[in-house]
Amino acid sequence: MKRFIITLAVLIFAAIGLQAQDWAKAKLEKSPRHQEWVKVIHDSREVQCFVVYPEVKDKATTIVMIHEIYGLTDWACEMADELAAEGYIVIAPDLLSGAVTNGGTEELIKSGGNVGKAIMALPPEQITADLAAAADYAAKIPAGNGKVVAAGFCWGGGQSFRFATNDKNVKAAFVFYGTPPNADDMAKINCPVYGFYGGNDARVTATVPKATEQMKAVGKTYEPVIYDGAGHGFMRAGEAPDANDANKKARDAAFQRLLVVLKTI
Repeated sequence: MKRFIITLAVLIFAAIGLQAQDWAKAKLEKSPRHQEWVKVIHDSREVQCFVVYPEVKDKATTIVMIHEIYGLTDWACEMADELAAEGYIVIAPDLLSGAVTNGGTEELIKSGGNVGKAIMALPPEQITADLAAAADYAAKIPAGNGKVVAAGFCWGGGQSFRFATNDKNVKAAFVFYGTPPNADDMAKINCPVYGFYGGNDARVTATVPKATEQMKAVGKTYEPVIYDGAGHGFMRAGEAPDANDANKKARDAAFQRLLVVLKTI
């Protein structure tokens, strides 16, 4: 009975979080930028990806954006659009593609499925292959300059860090409140890693000191920043209509830092 109550609470929390993203959907619908859905195919899989193009005259760097544990939600797509507004092509793969018949996040939500549970059940090898396929697609976009970076949030932040251990061509990894990969894998990283963490997110932020030591030990660049008072998920929560001051301040500072670093790549 206790397990049922906990599971029900998780489902209710997820439903509330997803419903609260109506504001993000409204912003996305007003965007003047070109948005499209593409199927990235590799092996026997088809991965649905949301792609947004900036309105610029020069070829742009492409960001492979990795969603939260909530899946490729309205906020994730809106975040992709915000980054495109700053001059970057963004491709956001739905890593839940095929989780329900041929659909992904949206179909799973509509069917009442547990998105978080489905994401945690994804095979690591499949995640890596999906991201590699998205990165390969991104590198070949005619409007792109061939440079590809990875950026992820929450669960996606951890995947962004881990993806840097698997892809030698990614130019940078941006980790928003995500946990680090195994220490043994850090030596495989071939790009700088930039971390963004909440001061009130001890579960994740507690991993930063050790990750700093481990990255330094293998001669890799890891630059974490902790935003005082911010909680987990502050990039989403700080943009919501009911955002508290700490999350809002962290969100704005982190977004500006991201843009400054992107310009150096």
